[in-house]
Amino acid sequence: MEVKPGYKQTEVGVIPEEWDVFAVRQMGEVVTGKALAVHALGEQRPYLRTKNVFDGRIETDDVLTMPMTDEQFAQFQVRRGDVLLNEGQSLDLVGRCSLYSDEYSEPCAMQNQLLRFRARNGVSSVFASYLFRRCQQTGVFARIALQTTSIAHLGGSRFERLRLAWPKAEEEQRAIAEALSDVDELLGGLDRLIAKKRDLKQAAMQQLLTGQTCLPGFHGEWPVKTFADLFNFSGGYSASRDQLSTEGDCYLHYGDIHTSSKTFVDVRAEYQDIPKLNVPLKRVSASSLLKDGDIVFVDASEDDAGTSKYVVVVNKENIPFISGLHTIVAKPKTDELAQAYRHYCFQTPAIRQQFLFYSVGTKVSGISKTNIAKLKMPVPSVPEQTAIAEVLTEMDAELAALEQRREKTRALKLAMTQELLAGKTRLV
Repeated sequence: MEVKPGYKQTEVGVIPEEWDVFAVRQMGEVVTGKALAVHALGEQRPYLRTKNVFDGRIETDDVLTMPMTDEQFAQFQVRRGDVLLNEGQSLDLVGRCSLYSDEYSEPCAMQNQLLRFRARNGVSSVFASYLFRRCQQTGVFARIALQTTSIAHLGGSRFERLRLAWPKAEEEQRAIAEALSDVDELLGGLDRLIAKKRDLKQAAMQQLLTGQTCLPGFHGEWPVKTFADLFNFSGGYSASRDQLSTEGDCYLHYGDIHTSSKTFVDVRAEYQDIPKLNVPLKRVSASSLLKDGDIVFVDASEDDAGTSKYVVVVNKENIPFISGLHTIVAKPKTDELAQAYRHYCFQTPAIRQQFLFYSVGTKVSGISKTNIAKLKMPVPSVPEQTAIAEVLTEMDAELAALEQRREKTRALKLAMTQELLAGKTRLV
């Protein structure tokens, strides 16, 4: 293969002439953590474990402490600029790493199952952290790790010998690190903004869906209705996941409700992604065929958070859509609930608490059609419902736009990482 001018072929691929291939130990000191013996006379010191080290961040909320001697602490102390890597982890996570900067206010040590890389003079530790993160994400660490049972061990000696492409000039290393750090900072800002917007939406839902705050032009008490007043309940058509394929009619599996972050399913828009069941429709009860505006609740969950999960069906074209195993279909009896309002009105803490109260079971909790009919909710007028739904829909749209921007930024960072860490795009 012809190598373009300014580049050279190496054992790790084509890299710029100004770069070279170095073993990790040539670029910094590697120390392997070990289980420290408790010393009764030692000073109580904080230490980090594998559960504290994530991709690009170190969580210090649950840092433990133990008595250790000054000698122990000095040998295994973590300083600003060190890169910490998980030495022992599942195969897909082994080598997960982060730069240690200002996460913790007091000096910290590290325990076993962690590796510490401390860059030598002339080597950018920030660049090293991005290079190692890329190795973890692309499976380089997994390929050299020693796997025993379910845990893979990167190993300090194997990590030290790993040969990677590095810019020889620290200036270029710093330029690459700065560019990637800028994108990370942008992503962090978007994450914080999205979290803030979600909190605002939750607060708005609590105020608006319970009548604690009324929108301008609306006032008065809301009548309380039982679910039995509002819906007819039925079950779904039982079919296992193994029976589903890409052929037949759309089928709503309860597991897909559990894993969805949305409160609705648009049959036309999501048609290609919805699993199909190849069964004659005449074998399916009419009450299990989902129409526009139907609500489908799960009747079983392994955790409390999933007990009240549901989706509203958007099916204006009346496409055959079968509700499945472990679902409760709620078909509206009246027009007292605006369709847009149904997307939100079951998400209040009061509704969730009622689901938990009426659920039964130990490892798996479930709610029956009889008990779900007993739940109660305040119901404002349809015009007020519509106004509330409009406010919350606008907030959802703003969140969706921010999340889309975050995904585009993540894609940009991935492309930048591939280009910059391989030397395909040069910054100096």
